[in-house]
Amino acid sequence: MTQSPPRITKAVIPAAGLGTRFLPATKATPKEMLPVVDKPAIQYVVEEAVAAGLSDVLMVTGRNKRPLEDHFDRNYELESALTRKGDADRLAKVQQSSDLATMHYVRQGDPRGLGHAVLCAAPHVGSQPFAVLLGDDLIDARDQLLSRMVEIQEHEGGSVIALMEVDPGQVHLYGCAAVETTAESDVVRVTGLVEKPEPAEAPSNLAVIGRYVLDPAVFDVLRTTRPGRGGEIQLTDALQQMAADESIGGPVHGVVFKGRRYDTGDRGDYLRAIVRLACEREDLGPDFKAWLRRYVTEEM
Repeated sequence: MTQSPPRITKAVIPAAGLGTRFLPATKATPKEMLPVVDKPAIQYVVEEAVAAGLSDVLMVTGRNKRPLEDHFDRNYELESALTRKGDADRLAKVQQSSDLATMHYVRQGDPRGLGHAVLCAAPHVGSQPFAVLLGDDLIDARDQLLSRMVEIQEHEGGSVIALMEVDPGQVHLYGCAAVETTAESDVVRVTGLVEKPEPAEAPSNLAVIGRYVLDPAVFDVLRTTRPGRGGEIQLTDALQQMAADESIGGPVHGVVFKGRRYDTGDRGDYLRAIVRLACEREDLGPDFKAWLRRYVTEEM
């Protein structure tokens, strides 16, 4: 009898970056804690992992990231004050973040790139497939990207990465994939990966965005991966080796995502994400959109 693969339950969220593009706001506040409407960006990412069935979350942090731990911990003083006031609505919102998932934390230490951050998760993850979610990429909760990636990994084995078509002139900002089609329209087989290629050298306009479901064999590859672009250990370089040699950890597939993605690592996209999400909120949207229409009309 064939044994079914283990259910993926662990998610890794690298969160050790300095957030220099948002200085001075991130001088004393982690970039992951910047609010998107009324929740920190990192909470959207954890909620996405939980919605896909990943109840065990490891954050890879660094110095000055203690507010991340505090946010997902209980705040008994605040909860007590809200209880005394009878403010059940705000109490529920405060408690939601601490009840989302089983949270764990490990420090990266030296900032040696995404590949090194993922390698820091090896003792916690062990020998099971796991997901990696980058905090700068917010995926709209209505678009089931991570769940689809988990489904493909459990069916095909190996690793799965999220891909998105970008303007060819923007491929130098991303890892870029060479692919072959499969029988499923939203799934491709990845045959190669290049980190931030020049447009003329890019194998396609399919960019790697911040969602991965990885075979644990990636840890052994990362341990021997030499620093690449920027002097950092690149996850893309490890996945390139795995795509080129399926004996390492199975095939590498890509899910081509056509849904709603918000890049909160870019100041302009961060502001656009706030506006779009606020407009779609039942409690904020009607009044906010009415004001926005007036503002845009006056500024034209």
